[in-house]
Amino acid sequence: MAAFAEAVGPLRARNVCEAMDLNLVPNNINNVRFKLKCLSGRGILDETDQGLFTRPRP
Repeated sequence: MAAFAEAVGPLRARNVCEAMDLNLVPNNINNVRFKLKCLSGRGILDETDQGLFTRPRP
């Protein structure tokens, strides 16, 4: 969530991987994308466009 606190706009899974210092390999990116989708489904994040995630506005 720290990556979203510092972000100016929506982030992709690849950007979150970079912020978390993960290797940019397809397996890591897909795992992060899955977790972002789950957080979006729970209302913790918003998926503004396909593959773009941001914190919801209050």
